[in-house]
Amino acid sequence: MATGKRVDPYRNFRFKVEIDGIQTAAFSEATIPGSTTDPVDYREGTDAPHQRKLSSLVKYDNVTLKKGLTDSLELYDWRKKVEQRGAGVARKNLSLLLVDEEGNDKARWDVVEAWPTKYDPSDFSAKGNEVVIETLELVHEGVTSVK
Repeated sequence: MATGKRVDPYRNFRFKVEIDGIQTAAFSEATIPGSTTDPVDYREGTDAPHQRKLSSLVKYDNVTLKKGLTDSLELYDWRKKVEQRGAGVARKNLSLLLVDEEGNDKARWDVVEAWPTKYDPSDFSAKGNEVVIETLELVHEGVTSVK
């Protein structure tokens, strides 16, 4: 019988998003990007009758951030900067932080060289009563779990 302290997994509803130079960071949803490495089949003439699997390019999933629309134009302006001047001048680093029930930072994913590839405010509906949500989709050049 185990006598150690019970350790429950963290819940996903308490988190923070920190973006370089942007104060608006209260989001209702945020995706943690995964990564995949494409395999490449390779065989030399002297190999046994099977292919070897070599690693190829690493691909990162996009980060998606969603929040209720407010008077702040920071996210929209970031996307507009990409439209007008290109991604080179708009890249930012960001961090996704998981917060425990006591308010302590427990896990952190750092995302580098991110820029918004898509900005999408939700539609209006006279029959609805939902909050207007703005969605920002970010591409990036890498993610590291640091805590």
